[in-house]
Amino acid sequence: MGIVIKRQVGAVKAVDGISFDLYQGETLGIVGESGCGKSTVAKLLMSLERATSGEVFYKGQDITKLSGKALKAVRRNIQMIFQDPYTSLNPRMTVGDIIGEPFDIHPEVAPKGDRRRKVKELLDVVGLNPEYINRYPHQFSGGQRQRIGIARGLALNPEVIICDEPVSALDVSVQAQVINLMEGLQDEFNLSYIFIAHDLSIVRHISDRVGVMYLGKMAEIGTDEQIYEHPTHPYTQALLSAVPVPDPEAREHRERIILTGDVPSPANPPSGCRFRTRCWKAQDKCAEEIPLLAIPERFKGADSPAAHESACHFAEEKDVVGAV
Repeated sequence: MGIVIKRQVGAVKAVDGISFDLYQGETLGIVGESGCGKSTVAKLLMSLERATSGEVFYKGQDITKLSGKALKAVRRNIQMIFQDPYTSLNPRMTVGDIIGEPFDIHPEVAPKGDRRRKVKELLDVVGLNPEYINRYPHQFSGGQRQRIGIARGLALNPEVIICDEPVSALDVSVQAQVINLMEGLQDEFNLSYIFIAHDLSIVRHISDRVGVMYLGKMAEIGTDEQIYEHPTHPYTQALLSAVPVPDPEAREHRERIILTGDVPSPANPPSGCRFRTRCWKAQDKCAEEIPLLAIPERFKGADSPAAHESACHFAEEKDVVGAV
């Protein structure tokens, strides 16, 4: 999957050839620094942006080739929770209208006479008083607004919910409440999540598998244990080494990886490996050949947590002490 966005500065490959699977009932976390393409991936999966190349399969059907009624039918099963609980809710609409709006597009889910009851049920499911149905967004806190966004995402009984940094705009204490709510809803409704964030601790808490993105490409993907305890890509190792450690003894013995230089412009990315300009392991091969996202040769067939996909020519396991 990939997308080229044209601007006055030239064509920018916001997402370039990434590939991953999502299984029923699991949470796939996607992490990476700002501007690496995480939110663009979310928009591509929802067909809010059209990919310039690649495919997105849902139950064996390539949704990038769908439009009109066919796309509308698929979108019912794939919903999204947006990052900002303040701008993602229409201030002129009541909570009842916001949560019930999906029923206007898919009236078969809830007939008009039953919508008010359905909206009240959804408010109760996300931990809000059903009597709030006639209130407006400005009458709620940030955490409550995000619960309203979650209720809207649940309205059509979806199978997949794409969570685009759903807690990054919330206070830490409220983040925990929303994450716990989402985990409970996943168990109750057998939901699959794609959870996009830049907070490594939150992603580890909620995710079954984790993908690490850098400059529009997937650098590494594996289970939460593989990524956090046995990372093989230098960028992942650098990210983990930057996570604050509360234990003074662990902090004293950990190796801090300091990256040099800035992130290259996506309008003019480096040849070969996009991370090579900041990587301490870079060699000539890194500039000449794009590394594939695959299990490194040295770990193939090995019964080792390091045997997971990593886009590095010189991938090796590194213990980042007390990372998360």
